[in-house]
Amino acid sequence: MFSYQAKWIFPALLFITANLMSGCQSLSDQASAQKTSTPQERVADLQIVDCLLPGQMRMLGSRSYMTPRRPTRTNASDCRIRGGEYVAYDRADYKTALSVWMPEAESGDAEAQANVGEIFERGLGGSPNYVAAIFWYKKSAEQGNKKAQFNIGTLYEQGLGVKKNMTVALNWYRKAWGVPENELMFKSVYDDELEKQKKQLTSKLNRKNKQITILEKQLTSLSVLVKSQSTGQAEMESEIAELNLMVADLKKERDQAEIEVSQLPLPTVVRLRQPTPVADERGFSQEFSASSIVESGQSFGRYYALIIGNQSYQNIDDLVTPLNDVDRMSRVLEQRYGFTVIRLNDSNNIEIMDAINNLNNLLTEDDNLLIYYAGHGNRVKTGEFETGYWLPTNADAPPRDTLWIPNEFVTRHIARLQAKRVLVIADSCYAGMLSSAPGYLMLEKAKAPSKEYVQYKLPRRSRLLLASGGDRPVLDSGGGENSVFARSLFEVLENNDRLLTGPELFKSVRGRVINYAKQSNFDQTPEYKVIKGAGHEMGDFFFVPTSL
Repeated sequence: MFSYQAKWIFPALLFITANLMSGCQSLSDQASAQKTSTPQERVADLQIVDCLLPGQMRMLGSRSYMTPRRPTRTNASDCRIRGGEYVAYDRADYKTALSVWMPEAESGDAEAQANVGEIFERGLGGSPNYVAAIFWYKKSAEQGNKKAQFNIGTLYEQGLGVKKNMTVALNWYRKAWGVPENELMFKSVYDDELEKQKKQLTSKLNRKNKQITILEKQLTSLSVLVKSQSTGQAEMESEIAELNLMVADLKKERDQAEIEVSQLPLPTVVRLRQPTPVADERGFSQEFSASSIVESGQSFGRYYALIIGNQSYQNIDDLVTPLNDVDRMSRVLEQRYGFTVIRLNDSNNIEIMDAINNLNNLLTEDDNLLIYYAGHGNRVKTGEFETGYWLPTNADAPPRDTLWIPNEFVTRHIARLQAKRVLVIADSCYAGMLSSAPGYLMLEKAKAPSKEYVQYKLPRRSRLLLASGGDRPVLDSGGGENSVFARSLFEVLENNDRLLTGPELFKSVRGRVINYAKQSNFDQTPEYKVIKGAGHEMGDFFFVPTSL
């Protein structure tokens, strides 16, 4: 159920009006359809599907012709209204999606090639094919497709389908995010990673040389022993032959390590054209405080938050803190940071899915969206593929996943949003599974933002996840009236008095959560990473205090 704040009324009216005016149905037709739809049909309508739209009838002089059908991703209801064709949603079967996109991919369409790569990466029938994914991603990346470039980077970072290589991964991320090769922010991180890789390869090279030296000494001793003994020579000669093979193998590995060290690029010295502004005692640029952003005309866009708290469940054990968490989160976002808040308390699957779907008609390209979820979470493994879920209040108890909301539903809807910046904060078990990205975000460089940092990041899209834990359970209590994660989050947000970036928020929250969880003899470590496949472009999410 929705609980709207007063300042939400006017945007809500615009939002409702836009919905009433969209589509080809009359108002009475829409109302009738909603009344007659079953819950199962409504859930199916809200799914993002691979839709084949009909071709367009065009005129060329006095002759008419039909264009080929066009693939797109939209929700099932929109696909049907536009006369499109799609296969009913089946998260375990990607073959149907492949048949939609493969013809366009084979004809050279970069977006279709990236989608085919994603299908192979997710797996046909639950079995990923990373080699095929890399093949199609590279075809798309060569045409400049940023999604494909980013996805290649994640595969190199994890060593899936290719040999693991962080510097190669960083270069693909750089291309995807449009970062110049000599850009200081990228070079400092790249050179750090390059130095780390060089140390690892040098250490490997030294180990191989020591092993070769030891084995060669053993060979010399055995050779002397063979000459001095009249018996057992055949057995010792066999040992010598085996040792020679081992030495030969080690020398090949050493030579390969030497080649890899020699092929590492040299760090490039890069200097700023102007000095970096000196930070004041609060840790941010004097000429770029939160108040001066407004005064100088710098616009961060409108801020919206969808806050979801599920505490009382019909078929699962109730939780203790989610409603307290969303109460406090709503207050701090609205009162301190100027968010317009959409609130859902103890909601079923259709209410949550409807709210996420409706964001597409509300947000514009300059807006910011924060989605906060507190409630039960779970995971299900199909073949080699494993996915996480948010559990609405009407969810069946495990192992039945009836009415559960899969991560894929959330991420696919986020991918089509126009909003410039999106941050999902999820406080549930297995929350980190909302994104399969490995999480390399240059976080060791996170610090109070300078004017240059904000100017660089602000125009770029961001799709980010701050999760209370990774692929494991998290605490519902331990933070007084809040969870340990929520308590840590509020401590940072409520005491912040300046422009705050996403990486800063994560680093501050992470340490607190780890310490509070230890007090309850529990191991919990938050995660912060890109939401893969949702259109991240190296942007950030900014919290700008509007009242202190």
